[in-house]
Amino acid sequence: MTSDEFNNKYKNYLEERHYGLAIDKESVVDFLDNIFKDLIEIPDFKYSQIKLKFGYARFYSTLLSTELSSLIENKINSLIHDE
Repeated sequence: MTSDEFNNKYKNYLEERHYGLAIDKESVVDFLDNIFKDLIEIPDFKYSQIKLKFGYARFYSTLLSTELSSLIENKINSLIHDE
Protein backbone atom coordinates (compact mmCIF):
# COMPACT_ATOMS: atom_id res chain seq x y z
CA MET A 1 0.00 0.00 0.00
CA THR A 2 1.25 3.51 -0.78
CA SER A 3 0.88 6.56 1.45
CA ASP A 4 -1.87 7.86 -0.88
CA GLU A 5 -3.77 4.58 -0.55
CA PHE A 6 -3.33 4.72 3.24
CA ASN A 7 -4.67 8.29 3.40
CA ASN A 8 -7.63 7.29 1.23
CA LYS A 9 -8.36 4.24 3.42
CA TYR A 10 -8.33 6.36 6.59
CA LYS A 11 -9.77 9.57 5.10
CA ASN A 12 -12.60 9.57 7.64
CA TYR A 13 -9.96 9.96 10.38
CA LEU A 14 -7.85 12.60 8.63
CA GLU A 15 -8.28 16.10 10.01
CA GLU A 16 -9.57 18.64 7.50
CA ARG A 17 -6.96 20.65 5.58
CA HIS A 18 -4.16 18.20 6.44
CA TYR A 19 -2.28 15.85 4.14
CA GLY A 20 -1.89 12.82 6.44
CA LEU A 21 0.84 10.28 5.80
CA ALA A 22 3.78 11.65 3.80
CA ILE A 23 6.17 8.71 4.16
CA ASP A 24 5.97 6.38 1.19
CA LYS A 25 7.95 3.42 2.51
CA GLU A 26 6.14 0.09 2.42
CA SER A 27 7.28 -1.13 5.86
CA VAL A 28 6.15 2.14 7.48
CA VAL A 29 2.79 2.11 5.72
CA ASP A 30 2.24 -1.54 6.69
CA PHE A 31 3.10 -0.80 10.34
CA LEU A 32 0.73 2.18 10.44
CA ASP A 33 -2.05 0.28 8.70
CA ASN A 34 -1.77 -2.42 11.35
CA ILE A 35 -1.79 -0.01 14.29
CA PHE A 36 -4.53 2.20 12.86
CA LYS A 37 -6.94 -0.73 13.15
CA ASP A 38 -6.77 -0.12 16.92
CA LEU A 39 -6.31 3.66 16.87
CA ILE A 40 -9.53 4.26 14.95
CA GLU A 41 -11.40 2.52 17.77
CA ILE A 42 -10.45 5.40 20.10
CA PRO A 43 -13.38 7.84 20.24
CA ASP A 44 -12.73 11.04 18.25
CA PHE A 45 -9.32 9.85 17.02
CA LYS A 46 -7.97 11.91 14.12
CA TYR A 47 -4.55 12.25 12.55
CA SER A 48 -3.21 15.23 10.67
CA GLN A 49 0.40 14.57 9.65
CA ILE A 50 2.79 11.65 9.71
CA LYS A 51 6.04 12.83 8.23
CA LEU A 52 9.79 13.08 8.50
CA LYS A 53 11.14 16.29 9.98
CA PHE A 54 14.91 16.69 9.92
CA GLY A 55 15.14 12.97 9.16
CA TYR A 56 13.02 11.80 12.10
CA ALA A 57 9.39 10.75 12.28
CA ARG A 58 6.69 13.06 13.57
CA PHE A 59 3.20 11.73 14.33
CA TYR A 60 0.57 14.43 14.78
CA SER A 61 -2.84 13.30 15.98
CA THR A 62 -5.50 13.85 18.61
CA LEU A 63 -3.98 11.18 20.86
CA LEU A 64 -3.67 12.46 24.39
CA SER A 65 -0.97 9.94 25.20
CA THR A 66 2.42 11.40 24.33
CA GLU A 67 3.91 8.03 25.26
CA LEU A 68 1.93 6.25 22.56
CA SER A 69 2.81 8.92 19.99
CA SER A 70 6.47 8.55 20.93
CA LEU A 71 6.30 4.76 20.57
CA ILE A 72 4.82 5.16 17.09
CA GLU A 73 7.50 7.69 16.11
CA ASN A 74 10.26 5.46 17.46
CA LYS A 75 8.98 2.46 15.50
CA ILE A 76 8.78 4.51 12.30
CA ASN A 77 12.33 5.76 12.92
CA SER A 78 13.59 2.23 13.38
CA LEU A 79 11.89 1.11 10.16
CA ILE A 80 13.44 4.00 8.24
CA HIS A 81 16.93 4.01 9.70
CA ASP A 82 17.49 0.28 10.27
CA GLU A 83 16.64 -0.91 6.74
